[in-house]
Amino acid sequence: MKSAHILLVEDNEGDIVLTTEALEERKIINKISVVKNGKEAIDFLFKQGKYENENSPDLILLDVNLPLKNGHEVLQIIKNDDRTKKIPVIMLTTSSAERDINLSYEYHANCYITKPVEMGTFMEAIYSIEDFWIQLVKLPPNQKNNEN
Repeated sequence: MKSAHILLVEDNEGDIVLTTEALEERKIINKISVVKNGKEAIDFLFKQGKYENENSPDLILLDVNLPLKNGHEVLQIIKNDDRTKKIPVIMLTTSSAERDINLSYEYHANCYITKPVEMGTFMEAIYSIEDFWIQLVKLPPNQKNNEN
């Protein structure tokens, strides 16, 4: 069974709990890191401040509506830097706005998923992400020792 390190970038406490519970329930993921705003996401990915000793994630679940830097700003930074551009980014958000979807793909998101409102359906969406992105897809090698 494969394992992976997922970075969840989410500011909604309820969604953090649901997502981490769904990922931990199936015991496939060996590490889930959570940051709650766009600035923390950038710090984490580029090993700045309190995140200097963190390993790079294999996959990023990124919300669109975040404080400090929104998901689109974070996505642009990720995909425009050689150190992070190969990490798959899944936009996982409540927004179903056409503008958000278009911007996400314009900035090279790997996929865009609108969070289901019903808890059971939400959990199934997370399981599907895990099944596809961790079990089926061959991810690029994790660059654990990325330097600034």
